[in-house]
Amino acid sequence: MRVAGIDCGTNSIRLLVADTRPGDDGAPRLADVHREMRVVRLGQGVDATGMLAPEALERTFAAADDYAATVRDLGAERVRFVATSAMRDARNGDEFVAGIRARFGVEPEIVPGAEEAALSFAGAASVLPLAAGRPVLVVDLGGGSTEFVLGDAAGVRAARSIDMGCVRLTERHLRSDPPTAEEVAAAERDVDAGIDEALAGVPLGEATAVIGVAGSITTITAHALGLPAYQPERIHGTELPIAQVAAACTSLLGLTHAQRAELPYMHPGRVDVIGAGALVWRRILARLSTLTDGRIATAVTSEHDILDGIALSTLTKKTT
Repeated sequence: MRVAGIDCGTNSIRLLVADTRPGDDGAPRLADVHREMRVVRLGQGVDATGMLAPEALERTFAAADDYAATVRDLGAERVRFVATSAMRDARNGDEFVAGIRARFGVEPEIVPGAEEAALSFAGAASVLPLAAGRPVLVVDLGGGSTEFVLGDAAGVRAARSIDMGCVRLTERHLRSDPPTAEEVAAAERDVDAGIDEALAGVPLGEATAVIGVAGSITTITAHALGLPAYQPERIHGTELPIAQVAAACTSLLGLTHAQRAELPYMHPGRVDVIGAGALVWRRILARLSTLTDGRIATAVTSEHDILDGIALSTLTKKTT
């Protein structure tokens, strides 16, 4: 069956059209037909105003027009459209819902944080081996929220979605170019509080490994590897020492906007928010190292995430 998943987040909107087939273990697997990402910054200003900006809606609908045409042209039989953090926060979402419904012919789903976390875990687990009884922490670092999901081959054990992401923290704190020490300290206090909140629902110290997903983390990995361009095949499955990842995070956080823009693997839509993403990832990894008494000393990066989880979910969830 050919399926399509659309992930509309705070910073980007992404499309996956894929064919499904059973894997060696009988579980469904995805074979990409088309995968695309555009930065539309739907969550522009939402943290401060609680409202979707007209220009953000315009950018999102322009991308949605193209995506809907691609879905039709490629003949996807099932389609699921999921919106996450920005739409959970916005008070004026009716125009968005109506616009997406008109373009795709399906009802856009504004999923709660717990479902976002489960979809992220399903996407990462679909391509990375997990062992029974060995819990792995999947961290999905987005524009408006970060999901912490602990699970193993049997599925999700515990999950928590926290309102901290690269767009949200940039708009709140990191206004200088590059950020000042005071701005960084204020952002770190927010992140530490967010990790404490996650700990209230997810026993992070039980993790035997950590997998990072989404654009901030994949870009940080590209920076740590010093890639000549953004190369998904080099990034996916890469396992690096936490110290190396932290050094890459510190480097990105200290660069100016112009210096980040010159990096060959940097998407233009991430230039202004990657510093905040790096700050969040650095803080999470340091905390994990402490919570596990150094047992977790490396971090794995996955190119497969909530988008894959959305596409896979069309096989079990009724869609139009």
